[in-house]
Amino acid sequence: MKKILLFASALLLTISVEAQIKRPQPQPGPMPTVHVKKPQEFTMKNGLKVMVVEDHKLPRVSYMLTIDTPPYVEGDKAGVSSLTSAVVGNGTTKTSKEKFNDEIDFLGANVSFWNTGASASGLSKYSSRLLELMAEGSLNPLFAQDEFDKAKQQAIEGLKADEKSVASVAARVTDALLYGKDHPNGEFVTEQSLNNVTLEDVKQNYATFFVPENAYLVVVGDVHFKDVKKQVEKLFKGWKKASAPVATYPEAKDVAKTQVDFVDMPNAVQSEIALVNTVNLKLTDKDYFAGLIANQILGGGGEGRLFLNLREAHGWTYGAYSSLGSGKYTSKFKSSASVRNVVTDSAVVEFVKEIQKIRTEPVTQAELDLAKAKYIGNFVMETQKPGTIASFALRTKTQSLPADFYENYIKNIEAVTVEDVQRVANKYFKADNQRIVIVGKGADVAGTLDRLGYPVNYYDPFANPVEKPVFKKAAPAGVTSKTVIENFINAIGGEKKLKEVKSLSVASKGSMQGMELTMTQKQTNKGQSMMSLNGMGMEIMKQVVTPSMGYAVQQGQKQDLTGDDLKEAQESSKLFDELDDLKNADSFELTGIETFNGEEVYVLKKDKSTVYYSVATGFKVAATEVVEVQGQTFEMTSTYGDYKEVKGIKIAHATSLPLGPGMSLELKVSEVKINEGVSDADFK
Repeated sequence: MKKILLFASALLLTISVEAQIKRPQPQPGPMPTVHVKKPQEFTMKNGLKVMVVEDHKLPRVSYMLTIDTPPYVEGDKAGVSSLTSAVVGNGTTKTSKEKFNDEIDFLGANVSFWNTGASASGLSKYSSRLLELMAEGSLNPLFAQDEFDKAKQQAIEGLKADEKSVASVAARVTDALLYGKDHPNGEFVTEQSLNNVTLEDVKQNYATFFVPENAYLVVVGDVHFKDVKKQVEKLFKGWKKASAPVATYPEAKDVAKTQVDFVDMPNAVQSEIALVNTVNLKLTDKDYFAGLIANQILGGGGEGRLFLNLREAHGWTYGAYSSLGSGKYTSKFKSSASVRNVVTDSAVVEFVKEIQKIRTEPVTQAELDLAKAKYIGNFVMETQKPGTIASFALRTKTQSLPADFYENYIKNIEAVTVEDVQRVANKYFKADNQRIVIVGKGADVAGTLDRLGYPVNYYDPFANPVEKPVFKKAAPAGVTSKTVIENFINAIGGEKKLKEVKSLSVASKGSMQGMELTMTQKQTNKGQSMMSLNGMGMEIMKQVVTPSMGYAVQQGQKQDLTGDDLKEAQESSKLFDELDDLKNADSFELTGIETFNGEEVYVLKKDKSTVYYSVATGFKVAATEVVEVQGQTFEMTSTYGDYKEVKGIKIAHATSLPLGPGMSLELKVSEVKINEGVSDADFK
């Protein structure tokens, strides 16, 4: 049952977890002075506002075009703006995509486009040509049907992968519940809404919102103002004056009393926890700097209270953090972490405790000083980057900031007091009006939620309210692990028929990020197996296992399997795992009946493996394997469906192969051969 999972785990990208090392904090020195260069400005007749910051220290230049588009709801065509971003920049009405990209490569430059702007950067000796290319791509995009179709397909594939990602579902549901689905921050893209979008919709989105009235062009680098002004006026004078519509939508409101909102994800090995409430905090508000420091102390990093509690003291998570939004529009306060299922309720208790503590007890002077030092240090480092200077100039305009906002930034941070921190914590960390959104495995978690003392509501992965599910129930009398395995064997053809199979060859096709992939699996009843994954005319990965050896090849690098890795691979290389499982049925634990993807399933567990068999059909619908990579634990889940008969045996023709956290490869079987098409040469 683990053959695909073992192959998938080899594809799992290495996840580096930075070691948390306690080091003594350096003593703060004198308060640094930051001088932020002021831009020279002019405004064109069409409304485009241009800011130029001359910086001749390095022979480089950067251009950033930003359209400050007011938020709007996309409705039943949610995703039109992201598709617009994907399509623009793929050639222009004057230059083909290939020629356009070739010139960018020749210049050694970076040029990007999206639905609300564009950017370009490179050597200043090419400054004029870079601006020409950015202007051409921005104002004359080529909306090609083939590029649109490809972008839509990639977006749909991404959505399908996200449906199995607990973190992605948690992010979607959290915002949908907090803001509402009819709010720009709360609506989300679905496969249906993407399919509703046409190329004409993308063109209309561009025409409506890519307009100069709220557009800002920030230029930073080794250029001269008068030269930039002359060129910008020439290149952008044809951009027709227009303004984007200002949309109306319901105001986001917090709940009257704190509540728990739970989403069941049967494949979750960890629970995603988020405590959220809305925030309206402008950069010009007197609370802004105190809010930054309060959040830093609570959960702004490895020194934050949340991290020190949930990670350092309890070891429940790899990180617990908080964030406090700010800006012209409604944002949110969020504290969150991914924790093991079994400690979900305990983690929530600690989150609530830390939020209440910073609201009711003064922080220490040492905490305050450390938070200030971190913020000031990061701020000073960021001011050395041209991109930061550009963002300062842009934000000063779009957020209506005082001209000296960034010159006084450090002074305002230093002015924050212990009393200020407690005051803003009470105002913006709304302990009595928060949604505690939990996405996890209901069979492991739901029974503990009532102990938290808050009302518990249940939602599906698309933020629709549902009745409290029955997460687990006992199997009927007479049903055992042996009968479940027997039912599967009978459902796919019977023991006698399976034992007649000498070899099996399965070819499948799928795609990932727009790349067409093919997978070939070959096995024999002699314990031989071969799997290969190919794409773009090359072999991406291959694994071969026999009773005497095993190896894996990835990107041309061969590695022999040895020790426990080889033994486990050999155990998983047998034809029809369940024939062996039937002999050892007592080693499986039948934990009961759960719901998986809306279907009742029997759950069989053995060591780190879990297999799900349909109660109705007997078919295997999913299998999971817990794997560990660099100290992090992941639950890799494969799914099976669309069983079709081939020579009297039913083979799953639709599978989902896990490639890592939040990543999967959807495969459709294109060919099955039984007792043909396989030889010993395949396993050399």
